[in-house]
Amino acid sequence: PLAVDKAGVTEAMAAAVRAKTVSGLLDPAGVAAEFDALHALLKTRYPQVHATLQREVVGAHSLLFTWTGSDPSLKPVALMAHQDVVPIAPGTEALWKKPPFAGEVADGFVWGRGTLDDKSNLITQLEALELLVKAGVKPRRTIHFVFGHDEEVGGQRGVVPIVQLLKQRGVRLDWVLDEGLAVTHGVMPGVQQPVALIGLAEKGSVSLKLTATAPPGHSSMPPGPGQGAVGRLAAALARLDAQPLPGGIQGAAAEMFQAVAPELPFGQRVALSNLWLTRPLVERLLSKGAATNAMMRTTTAMTMLNAGVKENVLPGRAEAVVNFRILPGDTQASVLAAVTRIIADEAIEVAPLGTGFDPSRLSTSGSESFNLIERTVREVFPDAIVAPGLMLAASDARHFDGISEASYRFMPIRFDSADLQRPHGTDERIAVDQLVDMVRFYHRLLSQ
Repeated sequence: PLAVDKAGVTEAMAAAVRAKTVSGLLDPAGVAAEFDALHALLKTRYPQVHATLQREVVGAHSLLFTWTGSDPSLKPVALMAHQDVVPIAPGTEALWKKPPFAGEVADGFVWGRGTLDDKSNLITQLEALELLVKAGVKPRRTIHFVFGHDEEVGGQRGVVPIVQLLKQRGVRLDWVLDEGLAVTHGVMPGVQQPVALIGLAEKGSVSLKLTATAPPGHSSMPPGPGQGAVGRLAAALARLDAQPLPGGIQGAAAEMFQAVAPELPFGQRVALSNLWLTRPLVERLLSKGAATNAMMRTTTAMTMLNAGVKENVLPGRAEAVVNFRILPGDTQASVLAAVTRIIADEAIEVAPLGTGFDPSRLSTSGSESFNLIERTVREVFPDAIVAPGLMLAASDARHFDGISEASYRFMPIRFDSADLQRPHGTDERIAVDQLVDMVRFYHRLLSQ
C-alpha cells in the first residue's frame, strides 16, 4: 500500500475543522476570515500543488485548481469537494464529546464538524495530489479540482459560477466525481460483506405549502366534519400519507439490487433474481424500510404545521409544508400535479415553497469511467462488493450535468450504521485510518 503521512494528514484535517466555514451565517466578514484561514492552511500544507497547478478563486471563496494534461485530445475530468459546513443545531453544543470546531484528535479519530461532510474529501484529494506532484507525475488528461464554498446552501455562488466559467471556455468533461455514497458495513440487511455504492444520480427536492382557509369563529360552535381549516387540512394530509407516490425497482435501485443479489441469503437471492415473478412482493417488502423505500420512489415527508392562535378560537387559516425528494424520472411539476390529484380539494391551495430542483441525470454504470472508479474501489477496499446506487441527498455534482458526460457520487470511506447519523449531526468524526484509505484511493485514481 501507498505510504501515507498519517500524522501530517491527521493534523491537516484537524486544522481544517478549526476553520469555522459555516454556510448561511449572518456575519460575512467573519465567514470570509474563516475561509481565508482555510485557504492559508492549504497553501502551507500543499506547496507543490499551489506552485504547479493553476489556482483560481471564484465567487469569493470557491477554488478551481487545474492540472493540465499532456494529451489535449482527451476530455478532462473533475474531482470535487466542498469547504463549507452546516452549523451546530442550537442547544446541542453540550452533547458533543469534543467541541465541534476544536479539531481535537483523540481515540484514533479527528473530531469536529466537517470531518465527514466534506472537508475530509478536500484534504485527502490535495494530500494525494501533493504526493503525485512531488513525484513528478504529469497526467495525460487535464484534471480539474472543484472546491465549492456554499454547497450546503445550494452552490449558487460557488460551483454554479465555476460551471459557467468552464462552459465559457468550451470545456466538456468526461466525468465528475463528488461526495456521496460510501463503503457501508451492516447497513444492507442480509449482506455480510461491506458494500461500496457508487451513486449514478441524486434525487431532486421540492417543498409544497398546503393552505386551507375557512371562516374563523368561536370553538363553542365548530363547523361540520371537514369544514374547518384544521379539519380540511388534516384530511388532505391524511390522504397524502395514505397514498405514497408510485415507484418500484427501477433505474439505479434496480442496478444496485442486481449487483448485490448474488451475495444475499438464499431466499432473498432467489426473490431478487426472479423479479419477473416476485416483483410485487419484493417491492412491497422493500417499501417497509425507510432507506429502501426512498430508493424506489419520490418520498413524502410532512415537516411543518401551523394553525391557530388561541385554544378557544377556530382558526381561519391552517398551513402545512410537505417536502418531497424526487426520484429520477419524476419532476417538480409531476409531483405538484400528483399532490393536487391526491388531495382532491379545490379549497386547499397547493404552491411550491422556496427553490426546488429536479433530480440529476442518471449516469451509466456501463462506461469506462464507471469501470475506472469501480476498479479503484476494489483495489483499495478489496473486501467490498461494488454496486451502483442512488444518492438520496443533494450535492454540487448535479450542476455539472450540462457540461459532463457522467457524474458519480462516492466517498472512499468505511461507514457503519452508527456513522450514518454523524454528518450534520452530533459527534461528527473521522478515523485516522479512514483518512489514510481516502488518500490511497485518490492517489490510485489520479495515477491511472
